[in-house]
Amino acid sequence: MQNYFTDLLITMNYEPLTINFALMQQTWFKDWFNSPYYHQLYFNRDDKEAEAFIDKLINYLKPVPGSSMLDVACGKGRHSIQLDGKGFDVTGIDLSDDSINEAIHSQTTTLHFYKHDMRLPFWINYFDYAFNFFTSFGYFNSRREHDNAIRTIAQSVKKNGIFVMDFLNVHYAEDHLVHKSEKEIDGINFHITKWYDETHFYKKIIVEDEILREPLIYTEKVAKFSLGDFTEMFAYQGLQMQEVFGDYGFGKYDVKKSQRMLMIAKKVKV
Repeated sequence: MQNYFTDLLITMNYEPLTINFALMQQTWFKDWFNSPYYHQLYFNRDDKEAEAFIDKLINYLKPVPGSSMLDVACGKGRHSIQLDGKGFDVTGIDLSDDSINEAIHSQTTTLHFYKHDMRLPFWINYFDYAFNFFTSFGYFNSRREHDNAIRTIAQSVKKNGIFVMDFLNVHYAEDHLVHKSEKEIDGINFHITKWYDETHFYKKIIVEDEILREPLIYTEKVAKFSLGDFTEMFAYQGLQMQEVFGDYGFGKYDVKKSQRMLMIAKKVKV
């Protein structure tokens, strides 16, 4: 498999990447994102929330009908489905087998889903827009892996194409961290502990379900990337930051007060 991807990159005139395939298979998010409890905790919500956000995003971007769009780390396709319904040609990619297997049931002639690791090249200079929502980034073990993911996204859009990334605001997250909390969802108990160090946020999730012999434990790890970090990573891949909003209502970004960094970048180099 490793030789296949290396040969592919050479054929496409890209320098071969040093990819540790064993490490890729051992990362925490592979099991957690495939767990039904992950979707129970984060995505058991009304689709009206996704629809309202997509409405505001489309109103801001004003894409022409039929524009091609890539939803990176699409999950079960929540946002992709909304975009498809508004008349765009949408492709969703995600590493999770379970998510893609479910998303495929929503496919149409203009909505497609593929299992794919964002660190590896995808379609080149193809899309008008690319999106990465809900802090679906920052999970990898090295800066190089994160750079590879940004490179995949940058290469996927045409020149003057737009990339939108939705990421947590590190400064706000540090100041408003709730260290311990509990949630009960459909009879399942989630015990959550959060903390951070200089480089990462961590979240330990203990799942208690009567069908389990013993509780399940997952630990999330997300890199603490600032706006400056993203500006640098984007620029290195030919993406120029255009605008930054601080919430899903497209309010003004404030480094201390905003919950999110909703970043809009344009591809200025091929």
